[in-house]
Amino acid sequence: MKIADITPETESHYFCCLEEYSDEIKEAGDYKQKWYNQMKDKGLKVKFAIDDNNIIGGMIQYVPIEHSIVEGTDLYVVLCIWVHGHKQGRGNYRNKGMGKALLKAAEEDARQMGANGLVTWGLMIPVFMRASWFKKQGYKVVDKSGMMRLLWKPFNENATPPNFIKPKKLPAKGEGKVNIAIFRNGWCQTMNIACERARRASMDFPGKVSLQEFETTNKEVVKEWGINDALYIDGKEIRVGPAPAYKTIRRKIEKRVKKYS
Repeated sequence: MKIADITPETESHYFCCLEEYSDEIKEAGDYKQKWYNQMKDKGLKVKFAIDDNNIIGGMIQYVPIEHSIVEGTDLYVVLCIWVHGHKQGRGNYRNKGMGKALLKAAEEDARQMGANGLVTWGLMIPVFMRASWFKKQGYKVVDKSGMMRLLWKPFNENATPPNFIKPKKLPAKGEGKVNIAIFRNGWCQTMNIACERARRASMDFPGKVSLQEFETTNKEVVKEWGINDALYIDGKEIRVGPAPAYKTIRRKIEKRVKKYS
């Protein structure tokens, strides 16, 4: 196994999160590619874990904290580590040490770039980005938000703990129409899929839905709302991990539409 930086030849694998076979990932559109093109000159780093047969089995993406989903200074943030674990496509590469190797490579890279520490987020449930796994790699919890935990590994005594960005205000219910609010950064394909499904579903109710879209790569948007990635239907946040089915989102919108009828 080796760890290698992304190249123009391997970008397509990154844009689809190593899931070229997936019809679902195609629903995400080109938002991740657009985000990558914006961020690659602002410190975004992407690395792949490649097996002895030259097949990519995992990836990691990390950015300077000022371009991330959390607040802090002089730190890098891991947005996600993904080791392919499906039978479809390239197959299951979990439990081969790829995740650990990717995280170690990111730590070494962040140190060399002068960061005071590496930050990540994790979930308290045993799914993608498990907080328990990061704890085993020496990361400590510094902030909490629902099922999410913010963890970090400081590299020196100058490191200052980061924190989650807290919402400053929330989208309201509609007035005569269902209000759908999309806050999208672009880096997460699960979020992109959910947002695109919400957009499609809203078109089924012409004149009855008000659709607002906020691009949170614009820091003024984040400063105003305190929200990075989220989907709201009439003031209620919709859980998007994993992305709800199109029919599920449409049903939620239809339920609210009927209340205004």
